[in-house]
Amino acid sequence: MRKNKRERIKIDQLEVIDIAEEGKGVAKADDLVLFIPRAVPGDVVDVEVTRKKRNFAEANITTLRRASEHRVEPFCAHFGICGGCKWQHMSYAAQLLYKNKSVENALSRIGKVDTSIMEDILPSQQATYYRNKLEYTFSNQRWLTQEEIDSAETLERNALGFHVPQRFDKILAVEHCYLQAEPSNDIRNSISDFAIENGISFYDLRKHEGSLRNLIIRNTSTGELMVIIVFAYPEEGQIEQLMSFILEKFPTVNSLLYVVNQKKNDTIFDQVVHVFHGRDHIFEAMGDLTFKIGAKSFYQTNSLQAHELYKITKEFAGLTGQELLYDLYTGAGTIANFVAGDARKVIGVEYVPTAIEDAKVNSDINGIENTDFYAGDMKDVLNDEFINTHGKPDVIITDPPRAGMHADVVKKLLEIEAEKIVYVSCNAATQARDLLMLAEKYDMRKSKAVDMFPQTQHVENVVLLTLKK
Repeated sequence: MRKNKRERIKIDQLEVIDIAEEGKGVAKADDLVLFIPRAVPGDVVDVEVTRKKRNFAEANITTLRRASEHRVEPFCAHFGICGGCKWQHMSYAAQLLYKNKSVENALSRIGKVDTSIMEDILPSQQATYYRNKLEYTFSNQRWLTQEEIDSAETLERNALGFHVPQRFDKILAVEHCYLQAEPSNDIRNSISDFAIENGISFYDLRKHEGSLRNLIIRNTSTGELMVIIVFAYPEEGQIEQLMSFILEKFPTVNSLLYVVNQKKNDTIFDQVVHVFHGRDHIFEAMGDLTFKIGAKSFYQTNSLQAHELYKITKEFAGLTGQELLYDLYTGAGTIANFVAGDARKVIGVEYVPTAIEDAKVNSDINGIENTDFYAGDMKDVLNDEFINTHGKPDVIITDPPRAGMHADVVKKLLEIEAEKIVYVSCNAATQARDLLMLAEKYDMRKSKAVDMFPQTQHVENVVLLTLKK
């Protein structure tokens, strides 16, 4: 049997000219477009093609011949292996430049709108340690370096950290993560060390066995802290043993919780959350408002920048206190409650029932009495009966998931004909797609990108639409 050995294509002296939507560098060789991980516009590189289609290819850098002026030294030891923070090798100024450019490209090419009215992107107040929630995975199959594989040493295979991209069963043991402020790293490392020293087994992602499965850490700008341990098949006494250690080591934890999840997937939304110590929630502050955050609550992961995002949203809405406002995809009612003081009435709609319960609680604890919240699929809830019952809105704020709005929802917005629509999006491409449909009756008046996720390619964008006269 003959074995064909395919020789990899190598291309020298390529100049990286742009950044693609997924954060990879873009270069061209004749008619072939190449997508190159960890390449920065302005780099001149030699590459090796790893995957080729008819008119595009993926390639890895083999030699960096000339570094871009935008290139910087990554600050994290895990850069290049960890799936997060893929833009650490690019200056923050360049990150903002290309994020704004990606929004502009989507709006102009897909949405067919005039982007000359775009405002400058708003930088994040913090470029590191900005997240208020991280989720780690326990695994008995730690990602090994080639040097470790080649060594004859007996290696510790347990790991607590992040998934290696495209390897669901391999976990990178994180030593220090720059996404969440201390004591996040101390908590993670201490739990990992204690479990290994005391023989508490880490989860096997293929066989679905083992005691420890996930660790979730949430913190707030007010200094509150929540720690959640997700167990799979704990042995007798192990829950008490580990949770007692955490409480003794970190007595300032406000909410110490655990879950026993024996499903094949990691989600805990359908699982019982047990309180080991303290409350089942923590509190976050935003301006004059207080928000209750439970183990399953949704809250923007960059607290400081979320406040800026919502201030822009409220500014675009131009509320006078007389408006009936619909907040679509309201989540835990953060935007709805944030703007309620400037509107006559706010109606929030969200698919997840538990999020709606959080929204109601957040209204109650802030003494907000002009909000109502409803749970259900947006395309089903937002019908003629709903509009007739609650009234035609003057302003609609919509903040859908990355997939954007369902076509039926867009169609209904065109029927409602609210005077203003403020569209908040974490995906400029799907936002632009929806804007193209809304252009039948709406003009884009303002657009402003907001950087919520430094060191990544992700960006939020806020657009103001007004009804054509």
